[in-house]
Amino acid sequence: MQIESYIPITKAKSQLLNVIRSFDKSEDTIAITKNGIPKAVIMSMEQYESICETIKIMSNKDIMQQISSSMKEIQEKKPLHDLENIV
Repeated sequence: MQIESYIPITKAKSQLLNVIRSFDKSEDTIAITKNGIPKAVIMSMEQYESICETIKIMSNKDIMQQISSSMKEIQEKKPLHDLENIV
């Protein structure tokens, strides 16, 4: 995820409703600056929830080991499992 635009805090204060409405049209991440230095980020709730879910998955060692193992198998071109024949 990258920052699509930077807005000075004074403009963000006066345009906050428009900034929030912009999330209806796109999933941009907006940095709020103070004296030209990024100090905060505004993003849609959907993006925030997605980031939280990603962090939750990445903090689970078992899931990350499974993902890593699967990626290694794909890179080694090992045959994938047929779920219909597992039962």
